[in-house]
Amino acid sequence: MSSSLFGARIRAVRTQRDLTQDELAQRLGFKDRQTLSAIENGDRRVSAEELLNAAQALNEPLETFTDPFLLIGEGRFSWRQTAVQPALLTDYERHAGRWVATYRTLAAQQGHQTPPDRRTLRLAMTSSYEDAMSAGERFAATYDLGDVPALRLPAVMEKVFGILVLMVDAIAGISGAACRLPELDTVLINRHEIAGRRNYDLAHELFHILTWDSMPPAHVETAAESGGNRVEQLANNFASALLMPAPVIAPFGSWSDLSGDHLIRKLNKTADALAVTASALKWRLVALGRLSTAAAKAIDDGRLRNNGRTLLSPKKRSAGTVPPLFSKPFLEVIARALNEGHLSIRKTATLLGVAIDDLPDMFSAFGIEAEVEV
Repeated sequence: MSSSLFGARIRAVRTQRDLTQDELAQRLGFKDRQTLSAIENGDRRVSAEELLNAAQALNEPLETFTDPFLLIGEGRFSWRQTAVQPALLTDYERHAGRWVATYRTLAAQQGHQTPPDRRTLRLAMTSSYEDAMSAGERFAATYDLGDVPALRLPAVMEKVFGILVLMVDAIAGISGAACRLPELDTVLINRHEIAGRRNYDLAHELFHILTWDSMPPAHVETAAESGGNRVEQLANNFASALLMPAPVIAPFGSWSDLSGDHLIRKLNKTADALAVTASALKWRLVALGRLSTAAAKAIDDGRLRNNGRTLLSPKKRSAGTVPPLFSKPFLEVIARALNEGHLSIRKTATLLGVAIDDLPDMFSAFGIEAEVEV
């Protein structure tokens, strides 16, 4: 493990324990705080004895400081969630960190190159909502997302931007997240959300990835297609315009002359065609001047929920409407590590948080060959 990673981890654990550098330096037997500061900054290597002393002084397993398949003290997450208890979110973040760290470690071993430069959006806190919508429209046009932008967006994020996109089994209340590391950007999406919500969350988190330096997102945000602080509202406007650019909306004709059941049916049908939610479509039409605010507010949102269909139970949805777990680029890296003997079957199942018996189906869902016979 590099000095910088060890330094980040010892700083994170020290902070978590509410210890000052002076206090921990004394526990470790250092003559002054500067020695510990140099370690935390990655400017000084540690010996095996010092490593053991740190684990004992902080009452942590050695793996806390040595396991490459952990994220501790590095990177940042921004979660889209609704009423998730902080302790549960913290615990789930550790699980998500394992997936990100596993990919980062194995991909680097396999020679995967990260993009030399991170692409960004030229937006700031002072940008208008119209600026954010224009950026979303330009993104859809520049990367040729086609008539249904939601369908091509994941591939563009992965292949053009080098963003790791993972469909995951999240705890109740979590819709998705963005994660920023110095060498890797990741977006996680709760695969059990309805398709329109998944796609909206993906575009929303893309905004955060592309504006992280100019507008760092909060660690926790409320999952909604409207409202929130200014950064979230900019992200929502960007996401709506990316998924529903004006040229894509235009062929669906007039909206202002519709009302009642006719308007609701058209909203639900069009939203299905664009793989978005009818609610998001409604407010996008308002932003484009195709539907009045009064007409939008008069619509019973209950009739737009799940685009007008009865929401199936998670068990029934998993039969065909839920995407496979994780992603093909992610599992290709895992499979290669398995096939080359760098990971055992048991270790793989532990890292991914799945049963060993589920591994074959997980890989076959993407047509990936992996040595997973027990």
